[in-house]
Amino acid sequence: APPRASNGSREGAAGTWLRTQLDPGEVITAQSGAFERDPQESSTTDEELSRAGSPGSRGGSSSTTPDYGEKRLPQALVIGVKKGGTRALLEAIRAHPDVRAVGTEPHFFDRNYEKGLEWYRNVMPKTLEGQITMEKTPSYFVTNEAPRRIHSMAKDTKLIVVVRNPVTRAISDYTQTLSKKPEIPTFEVLAFKNRTLGLIDASWSAIRIGIYALHLENWLQYFPLSQILFVSGERLITDPAGEMAKVQDFLGLKRIVTEKHFYFNKTKGFPCLKKPEDSSAPRCLGKSKGRTHPKIDPDVIHRLRKFYKPFNVMFYQMTGQDFQWEQEESDK
Repeated sequence: APPRASNGSREGAAGTWLRTQLDPGEVITAQSGAFERDPQESSTTDEELSRAGSPGSRGGSSSTTPDYGEKRLPQALVIGVKKGGTRALLEAIRAHPDVRAVGTEPHFFDRNYEKGLEWYRNVMPKTLEGQITMEKTPSYFVTNEAPRRIHSMAKDTKLIVVVRNPVTRAISDYTQTLSKKPEIPTFEVLAFKNRTLGLIDASWSAIRIGIYALHLENWLQYFPLSQILFVSGERLITDPAGEMAKVQDFLGLKRIVTEKHFYFNKTKGFPCLKKPEDSSAPRCLGKSKGRTHPKIDPDVIHRLRKFYKPFNVMFYQMTGQDFQWEQEESDK
C-alpha cells in the first residue's frame, strides 16, 4: 500500500510514492514546477477577457439578473479538473438566480496573476447583495502557485473540484488534443516511456493531471478539506440533479437547480440543461463535448488502471470519498 498522506510534509505521500515509480534521478512533485502549461478546455484570449470586463458587458454571466450591482472578487472557484466536467457544472450552477459566473476562463491564478486583483475583479459580472460570484479555470488544480495565491486573495474561498476516472479523463484529454493536432503520436506512444517494461510516462500532462492525490496535497497546505467540494464527473452525467444538490448545499444556496432543469440528450449521451423559466431552447454543451474516443489497446488501459490504483486509493483516503473507479472498471 502507498504511504499515507501527511499534510505537514513539503513533499507529501503521493509525491514520495510517485518517485518510486520513476527512473532514478527523475522527480515530479506538486511543488517541482515541472508542469508545462497546456491549452485548457477553452482558450480564453485577452480580448475575450477585456470584453467580459468592459463597461456595459455582462461578464459572460447568467442572464437571470439585470446588469446592475457591483463587481466583486469570486467567493467560489471551480478549480479543476480539465476534461472532468467543469463546463457542465458551471452551466448548471449558472441556472441558479443567486449565482453569477464568468463564462470564459480567466486563468488569473496561473497565467494572468501579474495583472493584479483589480483586473481580476473587473472580469467578474456584477452581483447584487447575497449573490455569489464564481469562475472556473480547470488548470488551477495542477498549478503549483494557485493555492497560495487564492489563499492570499481570501482564505475562506470555497473550492470545487470535478474529478473523473483518471483513465477515461486521460483518454478524453488526448482526444481533445488530437482534434486540434491530428499529427500527434498515438495515445499508446505518449502514455509510455518504455512500452516493453510497461513504464508509464507520468510527466505527460494527460497522465499527470489524473494523479489527484499528488495535486491535492498542495491544496491541503493552504485550505482545510471542509472548504473543498469534490464532484463526481461520472455522477454529473448519470445524476446531475443529485450532484448539483451537493454543490448548492456546499455554496449555502437554496436547492433551486433540480431534476426539472435537465433532460437526457440521447444523441450526445449526456444531460442537457433546460430553461424552465422561459421558452428559449435547451442549452447543450458544444460540439467539443462528448467526442468519440479513439480505440485504445486494452493492455494499455489495464496498465494505466494499475498505475493509477494506488493514487486513487490515496485520494479516497484523503477526501473521505470513494469514487468507485475500480468498481466501475470491473463492471466493464
